[in-house]
Amino acid sequence: MQITPLGDSALIVRVCEDFEGSPDKALNAVLAAQRRLENAALPGAMDLAPAYTTIALFFDPVHAIQAGAPIENVFDWFAQKIREILNSVYPVADNGQAVKSVPGERSIAIPVCYELELGFDLDEVAAHTKMSVQEVIDLHCSARYRVSCVGFTPGFPFLSGLPDKLATPRRSIPRKEIPAGSVAIGGRQTGIYSTKSPGGWNVIGRTPLRLFDPKKNPPAVLRAGDRVRFRAITREEFERAGK
Repeated sequence: MQITPLGDSALIVRVCEDFEGSPDKALNAVLAAQRRLENAALPGAMDLAPAYTTIALFFDPVHAIQAGAPIENVFDWFAQKIREILNSVYPVADNGQAVKSVPGERSIAIPVCYELELGFDLDEVAAHTKMSVQEVIDLHCSARYRVSCVGFTPGFPFLSGLPDKLATPRRSIPRKEIPAGSVAIGGRQTGIYSTKSPGGWNVIGRTPLRLFDPKKNPPAVLRAGDRVRFRAITREEFERAGK
């Protein structure tokens, strides 16, 4: 297990090495480690951010020092505590026997309108993949996805599980503005722009769902580990849902 500093008030815990070879296994190991750290309630720990093979732990050094961490080496104090907590998790992730599911795992259906006006790169994706537009839509909806991590912008889910046939390189020149709710393909992943932002992924549709709302708790609809399916809807259904 690698634990490395991330500035003076955060650190990175590398739970496993390979994600591409077995995304589900890697993500389950990361989420199991995250749950252990959450339950341990380490003094000074403020937030945990899971990613493909790592967890970022953000902490308050002052709080940790008050709890007994040496002033001159707060990082090593946290590293030791983390190793003790994860001692029973890391070997499971490393020897290939990671848990098959995570407690509290959710399955969520995302409605998407694939009209060309909303999926303005759909034609290009179809041309790149040598499929018809309808074949792209059908294949995108038939797959089962998993939220690998959330980031880039608040609430943006990176989804693994995209069929290999749909893999499409990111655009050479990113757009300055992508509408919120845009469903897009970037390389071997698909994702949803949760807020209006710049972006270089290929937009193939849009969901009327608001995936990030700072007034709600939690503000993001999706979280790491969620299972996701896309469901095609008409333009009329999209407009009704957005009212």
